[in-house]
Amino acid sequence: MTPHATFSFPAYGLWSLVIINSLVFILFLYSFTQPRRARDWRALGGVSAFLVALFAEMYGFPLTVYLLAGWLQTRFPQVDWFSHDAGHLLEMLFGARANPHTGPFHLLSYALIIGGFFLLARAWPVLYAAQRMGALATEGPYAYVRHPQYLAFLLIMFGFLLQWPTLLTLAMFPVLAYMYVRLARREEREIAARFGEVYRRYAAHTPGFLPRWRRVPELDPTDMPK
Repeated sequence: MTPHATFSFPAYGLWSLVIINSLVFILFLYSFTQPRRARDWRALGGVSAFLVALFAEMYGFPLTVYLLAGWLQTRFPQVDWFSHDAGHLLEMLFGARANPHTGPFHLLSYALIIGGFFLLARAWPVLYAAQRMGALATEGPYAYVRHPQYLAFLLIMFGFLLQWPTLLTLAMFPVLAYMYVRLARREEREIAARFGEVYRRYAAHTPGFLPRWRRVPELDPTDMPK
């Protein structure tokens, strides 16, 4: 089979699916986050860029498979690496080749992606209500972590990374994780300046990203700034 024939497979070159999938997921994320500030748009833009890069390789051009084709074909000559299923690299490399969609990495990716969207869906109403009242968000997911929205973005990206790893998204993930941590730290300084001791007591009992699975002690409403 010639290289030119390889790329004639209908598994790739489906740029309409790249656009449709990217728009669906980005609009879905937008509906949950409702960005208003430049910082909010930056956070949404990061995960959006990740999804576009992912779907471009998933349905458009398999850059990662193309660059690794020599090594992959040598190690696993029985696999057609330019088929769509072969893009599930972790499943293929670790043996779930009959149906990678039911392999452990793929199932775990579904759990992380769904969990990330669920976390966003639970966190946004709490944050929106707190902002309207001029209060500190400490209920719902905010009772377990201080930054559930950023954690949700990371869960979604890591889930997709397990499902369809690419060289570009592997490089993007730590950069975006660092960006979200920096955004979170900047927000913390602003919130601490506004809420003072109330926020410091909340932060002392509530981790930033990794939950301890216990609720923060209830804060006295009379301590809230007027």
